[in-house]
Amino acid sequence: MGQTLKTSKTIKPFNAVIFGGDGDLALRKIYPALFHRFVDNQINCEFTIFAITRSTKKHSEFYSTLGAFIEQSIDYELDRNKIDIFLKKIELVNIPTHSEVDYLPLKVELEKTATFQNIFYLSTPADAFGDISDMLKKCNLINPKSKVVLEKPLGFSLASSQAIHAKISRSFSENQIYRIDHYLGKETVQNLMVLRFANHLFEHSWSSDHIECVQITVAESLGVESRGDYYDHSGALLDMVQNHLLQLLCLIAMEPPAKLEADFVRNEKLKVLNSLRLMDEKSVVTDTVKGQYTRGKVFENQVPSYLEDIGKYESGTDTFVAIKAFIDNWRWKNTPFYLRTGKRMAKRYSEIVIHFKSVRHNLFPSQGEIPGNRLIMRLQPEERIELVQMTKLPGPGGYRYKPISLKLDYMDSFHERFPEAYERLIIDVLRGDQTLFMRQDELEAAWIWIESIADSWKKAEKKNVLYEAGSWGPGDSVMEKDHAWSKLRENEDKEI
Repeated sequence: MGQTLKTSKTIKPFNAVIFGGDGDLALRKIYPALFHRFVDNQINCEFTIFAITRSTKKHSEFYSTLGAFIEQSIDYELDRNKIDIFLKKIELVNIPTHSEVDYLPLKVELEKTATFQNIFYLSTPADAFGDISDMLKKCNLINPKSKVVLEKPLGFSLASSQAIHAKISRSFSENQIYRIDHYLGKETVQNLMVLRFANHLFEHSWSSDHIECVQITVAESLGVESRGDYYDHSGALLDMVQNHLLQLLCLIAMEPPAKLEADFVRNEKLKVLNSLRLMDEKSVVTDTVKGQYTRGKVFENQVPSYLEDIGKYESGTDTFVAIKAFIDNWRWKNTPFYLRTGKRMAKRYSEIVIHFKSVRHNLFPSQGEIPGNRLIMRLQPEERIELVQMTKLPGPGGYRYKPISLKLDYMDSFHERFPEAYERLIIDVLRGDQTLFMRQDELEAAWIWIESIADSWKKAEKKNVLYEAGSWGPGDSVMEKDHAWSKLRENEDKEI
């Protein structure tokens, strides 16, 4: 059916206790991820999934809704009877309040399998994390084998993040906490480690000596949708840069870890975060752009402005951010890392572009300056890697050349089904591998840098630049003074 995720660790019998068990994230991502790993025989041990809900939704309604979501996620040949088999592994438990009385049914169920590891997945707002973990501890449901998975946002500031951790750490130790970021489960992101550290060609040239700049883009065509209340308190900087983009930056910039083990990898990522040059009132004016979308067209459909989406007359929230960042260490000194993310963009795509420096001497001056090579790692909507290099055009007429891409397209090169990011990450939780999950000191280091931007915006009274929905964001800006952004052609899914 698909590609089996291989690791030396086996999965031991478990109970997956999903708080927010009837929520959108659980229905769209968590259950389907467990299902696909189950039918691929990767979860080949005894297990039970407990869907924790606060409402008294009828069982039949829950199971029919969940069955429909799983059905939609299947893109391969499969005996549909396996859906029914999987659904029978899920038990619905109603816990309306955080009290010992309401937690008693869960306690009774978990005590039936006392030897199983308990995975507590908190797919809830962060303000419920403390109450849930406190009650789990009070009911003696946590033991050394237990684990807790935390969904973002893990706070809106350094202080709030520390407060959340303080509550969680009353019940769970750091080696039991899995802070999930689905971007780190993507196949292309994983391949970045192999690309860097298994190929002398790249690792030898992976520094400021050979790289002109790095660009990381996460563009979304959707607006805030139903997340208006949350988004208006966060904005693009906190919603996307603080986690997704910074994690990608760390994987690109970190030094080779001594071992491919969780703390060795996370130690190197922490060094990168601690080396990020902090922003001040002057640098946020020259090295950042913040914007907000107005009305426009996305795929020929008229869409409302951000203010209309959230139902307000005014808001200073950023829906677009572009940052010119610097990592002040030996490897990356003075090499700009451009981070860009925005909503209501012309197209949904995420990619990393490594711009290598041009050759030192131009043997072909008649055609002008030779552009540098580019390594392009596309993360979504499709996953592929391209190396753009100069190639001679065939035929007579001298040395005429143009950039040609050497492509590794996963769909063309590998015919197995590729597991979704949540599948990989949940399997890692079950096996106790924390490599792809943030440690608390990483999270705090990221917040320190993010707050240097947010605080300096306030001091500099930096305003949003308005951009039309369906565009590529704010137009010619200070970000493009030194290096032009890589953009997609309007009618082609190719880099230029």
